[in-house]
Amino acid sequence: MDSLALHLPDSTATVALGKELAKHFAATSCPPALLLQGDLGSGKTTLVRGLVESLPGADQAEVSSPSFNIFNLYPTTPPVAHFDLYRLEGMPPDDALFECFDNPLMLTIVEWIQFLDKEEWPSNALHLIWTPSKTGRNVTIHATSGAALDIARSLPDQFKIK
Repeated sequence: MDSLALHLPDSTATVALGKELAKHFAATSCPPALLLQGDLGSGKTTLVRGLVESLPGADQAEVSSPSFNIFNLYPTTPPVAHFDLYRLEGMPPDDALFECFDNPLMLTIVEWIQFLDKEEWPSNALHLIWTPSKTGRNVTIHATSGAALDIARSLPDQFKIK
């Protein structure tokens, strides 16, 4: 599987995909990073909200876009580091991003991953590319490792473009 094409007709489907991903990330001892690429308003933060709010410990997490503080940490299981690189276009990210990439127990989520040189992306990752469609959003998933590939393959057919 080189890639998997999904269709999300609305924000309810986007949250549902986040909840589905949460099941898999919670059951993975070394979760792959989640790299999100798409335009403003494409649904990236909505997906993160559905995912984080479905993880154990989410009752202590208030999910919001980390655009102004660059990253948020959520006390979930696994712990989540949620980065937003939008305001960093053309500038190097803080070392905290790479420390989170190197932490095998942390789920690192990066919005606007296209602003980070590909050479610096983690090798264990799910890369989701968001594109608009006439009825919602299409998402293409690329898996870069065995763990990421297992998660992508296990997504239910309700999301897949036939």
